[in-house]
Amino acid sequence: MNVSDIDECTDHAKNHCSAGSKCVKHGGRYRCKKVSKVKIYVRIGLSACFDTLLLLLVGFLGYRKWKKWSDRNYRRKNFERHGGLLLEQQLLSGDVNVEKIKVFDSKELEKSTDNYSMDRILGQGGQGTVYKGMLADGRIVAVKKSNIVNEGEVGQFINEIVILSQVSHRNVVKLLGCCLETKVPLLVYEFIPNGTLSHYIQHQNEEFPLTWEVRLRVAIEVAGAISYLHSSASSPIYHRDIKSSNILLDGKFRAKVADFGTSRSVAIDKTHRTMTNVQGTFGYLDPEYFQSSQFTDKSDVYSFGVVLAELLTGRKPIFQRTPQEPTSLATYFLESKEHSHLSDILDAQVVKDGRKEEIVAVANLAKRCLNLNGRRRPTMKEVAMELEGIQLSVKGLGHVQEELAEVGYVPTHEITEAWDTRSYEVQGTSPSSYVQPLLFSNTI
Repeated sequence: MNVSDIDECTDHAKNHCSAGSKCVKHGGRYRCKKVSKVKIYVRIGLSACFDTLLLLLVGFLGYRKWKKWSDRNYRRKNFERHGGLLLEQQLLSGDVNVEKIKVFDSKELEKSTDNYSMDRILGQGGQGTVYKGMLADGRIVAVKKSNIVNEGEVGQFINEIVILSQVSHRNVVKLLGCCLETKVPLLVYEFIPNGTLSHYIQHQNEEFPLTWEVRLRVAIEVAGAISYLHSSASSPIYHRDIKSSNILLDGKFRAKVADFGTSRSVAIDKTHRTMTNVQGTFGYLDPEYFQSSQFTDKSDVYSFGVVLAELLTGRKPIFQRTPQEPTSLATYFLESKEHSHLSDILDAQVVKDGRKEEIVAVANLAKRCLNLNGRRRPTMKEVAMELEGIQLSVKGLGHVQEELAEVGYVPTHEITEAWDTRSYEVQGTSPSSYVQPLLFSNTI
């Protein structure tokens, strides 16, 4: 064997280089080359960095997996706490039209509202905050982040979600679905673009003048919607917070009753519900309900009477008569009627556009709705029919007057009527005797 073939660098017996040097073969000989400490440190540093990065990567992947599991577990617990299992049972039972209610994913709603951005807030109230959102399919919706639900009322809460999702009426804001995975339940409604009736009453503008014709039409639409909820829905529903700020106007300025945060469905054989605490909005609260905590369909009638008074007078439900004297519109309206001063409190637009007979008729109806004795108030079905009768009779009167004008008829005397007169009547009959009731179906 040739001596030059011996590799002293790999033969530990012949390699006498110290730990701080490196054996380098050169020709038939070898020499020990001192290794730079900088290179050693670099290698050690690189090795440490690699190990650290590996540990960080493993830790990050582990954290992501744990976070995903934690989020899923958190959402599932919220879903169960808010009655999600009960909702699933009802949807699987076949008794509910599952196409009318969707259980939304929390991530989808977060994305649709830009993580509930302040810029997306449409309104805030005692029942929660409403955000404007856009779903993945392009639909614009209103997402309501409700207040915390009492766990003792979870069953009732789910039952009412199911009932409201089945409501189908052109003048009721549609509940599209809910999300139960979040800390507080989320309700998803169709989006209504043109704001509240309250805004247009208090801030009248030329773009959309709140004429008497519009006011009467809105009153008819709202009355029909409440009547439907009371008597035509699958289960009677009491709204419990009827007010002008809960009446929205859509793209064609049609009225839509909204905000069922305090609404309650009732059994067919029950005429009232006893509440442990009074809920609603001051200025619209039925005095009987306030005193007894017993809410009936006539309590919604009272609140609607206040809305009629708003439409007639343009005033807020609670307003400052003097700087030191806040006044209830209901009380002020009834006092004015009692003392034959109705014409003094009417909104200028109402006086300008409305026929005296119509205004008197609606004012008399509002007075009956505001009766302190609930039993003496009309039902919402009667209210809706009477309002339609007023509209139809005056339209008919307008056609007759136009025809008379065409043939040159001149009246020999003018019949004047005071603003405050007896209840509106046509040919001695009540509206219910000549006006067919509104019939609503689930296809509307």
